[in-house]
Amino acid sequence: MGKRTQHPIFNTLINLISRRLITALAFFIGTGLLIVFINLQSNNGFTITPKYAYSDLIISLPPSSPLKSHPLPPTLAQWQDNTNSGDYFSQITTTQVGYLVWSQFPVLVYVEPPRAISEKQAQAWVNSVLQGVQEWSTYLPLTVVEQPEIADITIVRKTPPLQISPGSNIPRARSAQTTYELYTSNKVLCHRFTILLSPSQAGEYLIAAARHEFGHALGIWGHSPLQTDALYFSQVSQPPRISSRDVNTLKRVYEQPTSLGWSLLDNSKID
Repeated sequence: MGKRTQHPIFNTLINLISRRLITALAFFIGTGLLIVFINLQSNNGFTITPKYAYSDLIISLPPSSPLKSHPLPPTLAQWQDNTNSGDYFSQITTTQVGYLVWSQFPVLVYVEPPRAISEKQAQAWVNSVLQGVQEWSTYLPLTVVEQPEIADITIVRKTPPLQISPGSNIPRARSAQTTYELYTSNKVLCHRFTILLSPSQAGEYLIAAARHEFGHALGIWGHSPLQTDALYFSQVSQPPRISSRDVNTLKRVYEQPTSLGWSLLDNSKID
């Protein structure tokens, strides 16, 4: 069999594609891909996971820029636990940008009205979600907004993607998922959250799921080992309200250092 000769146009096309692939790869490496490596899971379907937050505005965090604490919000500064209930702060996971605290208040919340159900059912769903959300307003200032583009936290009635548990190849359904992504605004490092609540959740369990996931979005990036806490790692037959331990944990989180809410500019070289 004779040797096959490739057409010059074919060779030119291959070279062009190769150069574009190399250029695209260099672009992604040059601008940076900021990945937050957290994946906390639970047995019932409550899951908090990261988003791969790509931004051409975020190259890297200045290596000499220290994490700093923000002043405690007045609502948390005034909080006192007279029951000495303790907390589960040891279960909270930090991230490469520190703790996931808000520094600008009120936190803006958008609840997307469902479209796949009747208007009456959609309003009932929104009301249930807001009931779980507004329970947290005692401890941090919140405002519900109607413009999704300005929201800090967005809540959507949508089935979370299937999750494959460690050590198993069988995907399982989840009742809820909370994710966050990072971005910059006027050189300040910011974050925003998206909460997915499964359409299978209803009634008291929907309120509990909203309460639980919103606790994550306020900064409790972990789970409680006790069933009496709203951030308990699994759903229970009688969902608890926000406990003193939940608030104690939230307060300790807001006392911790973070890069969020601070300028990304390296001020260490400024005289």
